[in-house]
Amino acid sequence: MAAAGAWRRSGAKVMRGPRAKGCPPAAALKRNVPAYLAASWRASQCVYRSSKSELMPNVTTEGLVCAPLQTFTEEETMLKNMVKRFAQERVAPLVQKMDENSKMEDSVIKGLFEQGLMSIELGEEYGGTGASFFSVILAVEELAKVDPTVALMCELQNTLTNKLFTTYGTEEQKKTYLPKVSKDTIGSFCLSEAGSGSDAFSLKTRAEKKGDYYIINGSKMWITLAEHAGVFFVMANTDPASGYKGITCFIVDRDTEGLHVGKKEDKLGIRASSTCPVTFENVKVPETNILGQIGQGYKYAIGMLNGGRIGIAAQMLGLAQGCFDHAVPYTKERVQFGKRVFDFQLNFMGELDDVDVQLFSIVGCQAMQHQIAQVATQLEAARLLTYNAARLAETGKPFIKEASMAKYYAAEVATLTTSKCIEWMGGVGFTKNYPIEKYYRDCKIGTIYEGTSNIQLSTIAKSLAQEY
Repeated sequence: MAAAGAWRRSGAKVMRGPRAKGCPPAAALKRNVPAYLAASWRASQCVYRSSKSELMPNVTTEGLVCAPLQTFTEEETMLKNMVKRFAQERVAPLVQKMDENSKMEDSVIKGLFEQGLMSIELGEEYGGTGASFFSVILAVEELAKVDPTVALMCELQNTLTNKLFTTYGTEEQKKTYLPKVSKDTIGSFCLSEAGSGSDAFSLKTRAEKKGDYYIINGSKMWITLAEHAGVFFVMANTDPASGYKGITCFIVDRDTEGLHVGKKEDKLGIRASSTCPVTFENVKVPETNILGQIGQGYKYAIGMLNGGRIGIAAQMLGLAQGCFDHAVPYTKERVQFGKRVFDFQLNFMGELDDVDVQLFSIVGCQAMQHQIAQVATQLEAARLLTYNAARLAETGKPFIKEASMAKYYAAEVATLTTSKCIEWMGGVGFTKNYPIEKYYRDCKIGTIYEGTSNIQLSTIAKSLAQEY
């Protein structure tokens, strides 16, 4: 696909689209707000300096090099810059609308495919761009700075759908599905059920063999991207007597008779990404649609989720950074008590009378600059954890513990960052006129999906027990 690899050959062709026009409610009130808030829902132009990366000429894609984790190859740098422009020009103007309507705009989905962002690692023979796993992480991070929902669609397509096909698919399955998922078909992973969340392998969906077909019956819950998916990976048990060792992965096309996608959930955050129940009533699937081997589905699920956690870490990192990039410039323009909010320090308390001290407590007794510095440090730590896990995975080294650390910590940092940013912006941050509250709502899912925070801690502890 020509467009898919455009950013690799020509430095990222930028697709133009409508630009944000500011927030009408705020304009109507004609309040005197800092100039920085004029285009409230547009992507922040202020980027934390430590999140910028430099190209190192001698970095290669082969072997290990002694270089900072934020040193990228030329290809990775090109992709990162392209995604940033795409997010600002094509996604940012639609973020508020998509959140309010709980619907992903078709133009955004189309843009993701056209720019090759739904097939970053896939080989060019399948219509992909043939880039690195680390490139996927960079793309997810950049998209999440503007809209974590769009980042999630990109992340799941690359780390689950494409990876399942390339890792476990037969040659026939690859020829059939990979060109589709790189062009216009979204995949959806069906694992969770009403009675099997974190205990995923206690699932009840069954697949009974009938000749050279299997008949699937059961129901799934919390299935991400189900509304738009054209193909589903369905985990079903072919041998209940064997417990989780009977779990098998089936490829099921959306138009298969008996497959029903239910009403999408009305969620707190990540609202434009559909989350739906999916039911299977005597769904007939040919034996050739088994992905990998019979009874190995549980292994495939674990393997994919381990890698996917790095992608979720990147999503949470980008979300937190995007929120931070919106809030800090505001604190440098907002003036209270004759000083910029950014300049509030502990020694300022001595200049206030008793009444002002009570008002000042709204900001908090801790120095504002110290709060911002602490969050910036935690963001940097989350970034390094995420990049390290990604590089380990990319080079084929063990990464399970590091992936869990990155996912756990990035989700915690996102929670803290978004909460602090609302406090720093005060009433403005609490309104829907600006994106801060959306970041706050969107981040909560990071401690839940692809393994809760407690599951990540258990995984880390298990690894440590083996190391000592």
